[in-house]
Amino acid sequence: MHTEKLKIGKIVNTHGIKGEVKVLRITDFEERFTPGNEVIISSDQRDITLEIGSHRIHKGFDLITFKGYANLNDVEQWKGMNLYIDKNQTAELEENAFYYHEIIGCQVQTAEGDTLGKVKEILSPGANDVWVVQRPGKKDLLIPYIEDVVKKVDIQTGVISVELMEGMLD
Repeated sequence: MHTEKLKIGKIVNTHGIKGEVKVLRITDFEERFTPGNEVIISSDQRDITLEIGSHRIHKGFDLITFKGYANLNDVEQWKGMNLYIDKNQTAELEENAFYYHEIIGCQVQTAEGDTLGKVKEILSPGANDVWVVQRPGKKDLLIPYIEDVVKKVDIQTGVISVELMEGMLD
């Protein structure tokens, strides 16, 4: 039976000789990599469930080890593979919190109903996320995910209503 999986990152490289892997994170929750949590590595043949042994952040990447895999040779084989969690592991989110995969692809409209474009990616540069909106024939629009700008997110219809601040469309 296949469990539904959510991608949370990609192993981009190994780090050092003690079995650490360098992960490019695409999850919005750092707690995903808390030691003791389980992640899934999916290969063509099968899914392997691994327990996280340690986690630290280094130069913008998450460095993690897996329990029972203490050296470079153990983890080398997973380079380039994606990390997943079982969809049942997704925490109940508080109100106005969303998973990245729910936001990407949504239409963005102004309060007046003008369609601006679609969310193509989410950046996490600092205190709040920035949603990158791809606009037909124009350069991308960057929308900070703050209450003043993002007014309503309707995951069911895939529509996000925003109120643009002066200067955002320049």
